[in-house]
Amino acid sequence: MALPLSAIRVVDLTDGFGESAGRLLADFGADVVRISGEAPLATFDATTALRNANKSILRLDPAAADAATTVRQLIVASDIVITSATSATVPGWDIDINALRADAPHLVWLAITGFGLTGPYRDRTADEQVLYAMSGVLSRSGVPGEVPLLPPEGLAEGSVAAHAVWAALLAYHRRLDTGVGDNVDVSALEAMVHGFDPGFGTQGSAAAGRSEDYPRNRPDAASFYPVFGCKDGQVRICLLAKRQWRNMFDWLGQPAEFADTRYDTIAARFADADRLHPLISALFADQTCEDLVAEGAHRGIPVGAVYTLDQALSAEHFAESGALIDAEIFPGVTARIPSGYACFGDRRAGFRSAATVLPGTPTWAPQALDTQESNTAALTDTAPLAGIRVLDLGVIVFGAELSRQLADYGADVIKIENAKYPDGLRQSKRGAKIPASVAWGHRNKRSLGIDLRSEAGAELFTRLAAEADVVVANFKPGTLASMGLSYEVLSALNPRIIVAESSAFGDVGPWRTRMGYGPLVRAASGVSALWRYPDADGACGGSNAEDLLCDGSTVYPDHIAGYICATSILAALIERRQTGRGTSISLAQVDVALNQIGADLAAESLRPGSISARGNDDPAHAPSGVFACAGDDEWSVLTVRTDGQWAALCRVIGRPELVADQRFSTPQERLAHRNEVDGVVADWTTTRTPREVAAALQAVGIAAAPMVRLPELLQDEHLLARRTYTTVTHELLGMALPATARAAVFGAIADPPTRQAPIAGEHTREVCAELLNMDDTEFAALVQAGVLQPD
Repeated sequence: MALPLSAIRVVDLTDGFGESAGRLLADFGADVVRISGEAPLATFDATTALRNANKSILRLDPAAADAATTVRQLIVASDIVITSATSATVPGWDIDINALRADAPHLVWLAITGFGLTGPYRDRTADEQVLYAMSGVLSRSGVPGEVPLLPPEGLAEGSVAAHAVWAALLAYHRRLDTGVGDNVDVSALEAMVHGFDPGFGTQGSAAAGRSEDYPRNRPDAASFYPVFGCKDGQVRICLLAKRQWRNMFDWLGQPAEFADTRYDTIAARFADADRLHPLISALFADQTCEDLVAEGAHRGIPVGAVYTLDQALSAEHFAESGALIDAEIFPGVTARIPSGYACFGDRRAGFRSAATVLPGTPTWAPQALDTQESNTAALTDTAPLAGIRVLDLGVIVFGAELSRQLADYGADVIKIENAKYPDGLRQSKRGAKIPASVAWGHRNKRSLGIDLRSEAGAELFTRLAAEADVVVANFKPGTLASMGLSYEVLSALNPRIIVAESSAFGDVGPWRTRMGYGPLVRAASGVSALWRYPDADGACGGSNAEDLLCDGSTVYPDHIAGYICATSILAALIERRQTGRGTSISLAQVDVALNQIGADLAAESLRPGSISARGNDDPAHAPSGVFACAGDDEWSVLTVRTDGQWAALCRVIGRPELVADQRFSTPQERLAHRNEVDGVVADWTTTRTPREVAAALQAVGIAAAPMVRLPELLQDEHLLARRTYTTVTHELLGMALPATARAAVFGAIADPPTRQAPIAGEHTREVCAELLNMDDTEFAALVQAGVLQPD
């Protein structure tokens, strides 16, 4: 069966971050042609192979007389063009972008660059290390008092791609209404600031237990989602809800020192973790991972094994669910790889084939737009998702972020809430009347208080669904069906309905019934095992293996999984315009993590034991890593990739004689003498501030950046120039909060509004009157019966 974007044609002119955006569009069915002036995929590299899978590669010689004409013709016949150029010309082809846009106004022109097309940093060089450092991610990774730790490779690349494709499809969806495309300016830095694990955005349940929101040093995150050694490995637990703690208290034998009801709160347990965790450690030490996970499930306590990459590759669940498959990703090279992010009905949107080198130029018919020009003026200022109604059953971070994307761009999102089972995101800390996460995550939505577990409540929901466009939920698999609200039931009432369900581990496989949180997803996928200091004695607080994991302060992949699910919904809406029918969408959050470390999984499958935690060293380049700078806990990142960059660095640091030093004369020699070459750089960085280091090296084309802390983001000159932040307010907060301003800088799509998040049930009467034609008598009776729950 065709995939949802099969009618879309994409020209991929990217280098760097854009590659994975083209791959994601191709996964969803788009016909993606990557144009290259060099011999593509001449030698095997797992990262390059996976980023270009499902694409067609067209090799053209830029010096050929007709090459630029061929490129231009393909662009004009396409729907979306992806570039990583910061200039007004198509790199290598001497094609004026503005002139081309004037000749082909239907085009969605997607520019994915490190810092965006405007602002003081627009010409700087970015790589994943730079993005981690400048987005505030690095400042929260690692152990207080030690070197900050870079997250695993691939997470930033995948996050930027998901962000970019969401923005591109918003512009394309609008084009279907207006006939006019758009310029879409995606900054990889902004994608990381707002989409990876935002400091000023929706936060996980553990935030309620933190004593400080933005510590200058790295947060002491070991207590957030602790890891314990066991007989045959490691397990992680998530004790967040009161009932989970009470069950853990019973499992521990009800120790008197923790009988006080104050330990029902996350904050109290975090505060006394130094006494609580040794008890759990002793309980777990002589039991196997399998037994602990099973007992945790029996007791209602989220427990998950911490898998290495080889364990993830051989996990029965990933084989049965189809999350990992064996595929030929390069001629003669078969590896075990992630199969794709999402399923549309029974269609997996993911890997189908390795990149195919085209023997000649593809024949694309000229664009035939079906929208009358007269519609353009009327719809130019209309939000791209205006007229789309969403019934939102999502909860916590993933649910909030998914539906916020839709609400921000015009969808009427009605959050369904039940006072008996409140959304965990509404859990306040330190006596707040409303959590900041609610203000961030539920802006621009309405709230309907209703008990779906009652027969009358379920009947009201089906009446709403009969006229809705989308239903979203992230319950345990089977929950909607048990409530009589499955896709099969709802689509019988409304064939155009799109039902998107997400869970931690998906709806197929032996783990489908497990309780899931982001920390357990990271643990099961292999992300946690990669996000650690590599040395055996470690720096994460001790010599025990469980002390080395350093991903406790993040809620990855919740936010980015929300983006990908929103993108999947938008793809289904685009397909529905052609078919008239909706679909079901299934997304396992663990599949998001697997796909973003796909290159490491592939490499490990080909050479077992070859991939482990890298720490801060780039295995292919030296000097590289995180370097101490002048000041207290000040750091910078840098990576030297070429001999030319090495020579430039030597001039910058005042050591030109090192260019001729045999130890450092080639990339291979620099890798062999990593300690010495890193030491040379460290001697220089310790005498300068992080921003001085970054400015000096960026000026000669070397990827470098200061480590930026979260509060510093709000004063960063580049982010200020691009108006990256807006503010959200709420009458119960008494303060304005910095918040994401937009998904991307569009030429024609306005920035989202920032209407205040609803109180639970705030719009119950409004929704019932407007959409159900309910009179006051019926409304009052249903409120009296507890079916409806106005605020």
